Amino acid sequence: MDFGLSEEQEMIVETVRAFVETEIYPHENEVERTGIVPPELGREIQRKCIDLGFYACNFPEEIGGAGLDHVTFTLVERELGRGSLGLTVFFGRPSGILMACEGEQRERYLLPAVRGEKIDALAITEPGAGSDMRGMKCAARRSGGDFVLDGTKHFISHADVADFVIVFAATGEEETPKGIKKKITAFLVDRGTPGFEILKGYDSVSHRGYHNCTLSFTDCRIPEAQVLGEVHRGFDIANRWLYGTRLTVAATCVGRARRVFEMALPYAAERKQFGRPIGANQGVSFKLADMITEIDAADWLTLAAAWQVDAGLAADRQIASAKLYASEMLARVTDEAIQIYGGMGLMDDLPLARFWRDARVERIWDGTSEIQRHIISRDLLRPLGA
Repeated sequence: MDFGLSEEQEMIVETVRAFVETEIYPHENEVERTGIVPPELGREIQRKCIDLGFYACNFPEEIGGAGLDHVTFTLVERELGRGSLGLTVFFGRPSGILMACEGEQRERYLLPAVRGEKIDALAITEPGAGSDMRGMKCAARRSGGDFVLDGTKHFISHADVADFVIVFAATGEEETPKGIKKKITAFLVDRGTPGFEILKGYDSVSHRGYHNCTLSFTDCRIPEAQVLGEVHRGFDIANRWLYGTRLTVAATCVGRARRVFEMALPYAAERKQFGRPIGANQGVSFKLADMITEIDAADWLTLAAAWQVDAGLAADRQIASAKLYASEMLARVTDEAIQIYGGMGLMDDLPLARFWRDARVERIWDGTSEIQRHIISRDLLRPLGA
């Protein structure tokens, strides 16, 4: 494993960081205040990203992406993590699941998503099925040459700006060693399809401007040609591609934590109480030592997991460890930064309270901390027969 970045990777990191600082930071306070990203601003960010050559950088060059390896793409996500998620979503990283598109689906969904002509959203979670994906009640039944979809999805990120949604639904049952489980199929569903509604979701304390939506399906007819992958094999598709979203969460947590630390460090050196900088007191200086140690540890854990993927090695446990540690690290770092700032840390004049609130959801979405611990412990114990 090479712990140094190549010249190209250094350039990419500098370019993306500059983009976030110049194109994202200036709009964050207004988005936080209103909870809204004006459509024209979202399109402007998207256009500038396309002009920069970074749109869909997680996709292969042969279909129009930048073809970045997992380590380099993780570096991109780390820098994007410094900015408001409501704004950086327009930087454009379509779901890797779209690589399962075949035939006409490539022209209708995959390639337009890579070119920035269409935006996708991923719909898995339901009111009664979060971590237990196979417990979903949203179901699709065959009807002639079509499927008819009924049910509800919720917590569906940025569906309000999506042109189509990748929906996972139950299409049957099967006997497993753990009892009867749902068979899952993935569908490509266009906005505006009869029987499909995108509704306002819940108001969240985390990531204002990055909306979650509720999706309603009532007798929604979907041609079989819009099945993504194979019928009943949606669970396999999800497992194959969801590792990417967990690496993204880990990387963005590292980026956000570094931004928080870069605020806390100079403040501790400049702020004086009792005639000397508060950083001269071990009560503060040791906090800084712990913060940077944890940030660096999460950074290397995340990059090491991405390196394993690039090397073609099994990486489920490493990815779970990165997501688990980085998300919990961010909670500790933001909390300590507020403690260093004291009362000012909780004021809206500074972004620390926002970072603190945003950090809370990272331990829940894309697999809770408990699910990550399950993945890690299963990987350790199964070879021993436990």
